[in-house]
Amino acid sequence: MNKNATIYIAGHQGLVGSAIQRKLKSEGYQNFLLRTHRELDLTDQAAVLAFFQSEKPDYVILAAAKVGGIYANNTYPADFIYQNLMIECNIIQAAFQQQVLGLLFLGSSCIYPKFAEQPMREDSLLTSQLESTNEPYAVAKIAGLKLCESYNRQYGTDFRSIMPTNLYGSNDNFHPQNSHVIPALLRRFHEAKVNGVDNVTVWGTGNAKREFLHVDDLADACIFVIQLDKAIYQAQTQPMLSHLNVGTGYEVSIRELAEMIKQVTGFAGTLLFDSNQPDGTLRKLLDVSKLNNLGWRAKIGLLEGLREAYRWFVAVEKN
Repeated sequence: MNKNATIYIAGHQGLVGSAIQRKLKSEGYQNFLLRTHRELDLTDQAAVLAFFQSEKPDYVILAAAKVGGIYANNTYPADFIYQNLMIECNIIQAAFQQQVLGLLFLGSSCIYPKFAEQPMREDSLLTSQLESTNEPYAVAKIAGLKLCESYNRQYGTDFRSIMPTNLYGSNDNFHPQNSHVIPALLRRFHEAKVNGVDNVTVWGTGNAKREFLHVDDLADACIFVIQLDKAIYQAQTQPMLSHLNVGTGYEVSIRELAEMIKQVTGFAGTLLFDSNQPDGTLRKLLDVSKLNNLGWRAKIGLLEGLREAYRWFVAVEKN
């Protein structure tokens, strides 16, 4: 991308969008188009199209989404599928109509089947049933990447898709109920330490395994992928299988993660597990060999990343 290109980051205030903007700024990009939800409702088709017609972005990074953990996905399934479908459809169609130079769509590793062979390759998409706890969100993300593929096939656009693993880091959502596992546990352990609570209970058996990617690593991968020569990107993908996985290639059990967070937060009490609560998918590790073959690898270790995320959370709590 030319350093003077105008870049629209949808979802710039969120975990992913804010990290991408920080990374772009560090590399000398400065022409950003940014709108809050109050300024632009991305589920409003007419408003989105008017924005694109007025501002004419050169590139689009679609990081906006309604996201949440198991509790949120189970509680608000209609919200998750409707809002994510509308956001994707409106932005991708407007990007096509305004002939942007490139678009990057961010999906999720939950697009893969519940019992996909591990580690999960890109070609395991749509091979069997999804995990029920987040199926509506997964269906929306699958639709988004297929929208990008379909515009590429029919119109020759350069719309690319990446599927990150579980994310965490600065500017995460630390809501007590609606957040993902790492921010939820960081808050729970921190509050237990501050309040002198003797134990912390973690949902599930602790046996489920997950892969975690620091959001700053994801931002680095986003810039890497969007800057790839079109022919090089297409050589690693297929017209109807055009997405790339982004992850570390390393997994830990929820029990191991909880022990690490206990260490990072300095909680001295007892760790308990509530086996009456769902584990979700028992294992979810991405095969990241395609992106590795292109020359990109994650750099931030999990313990290092957890320490950084906890420092950010504590600083925000103090303010």
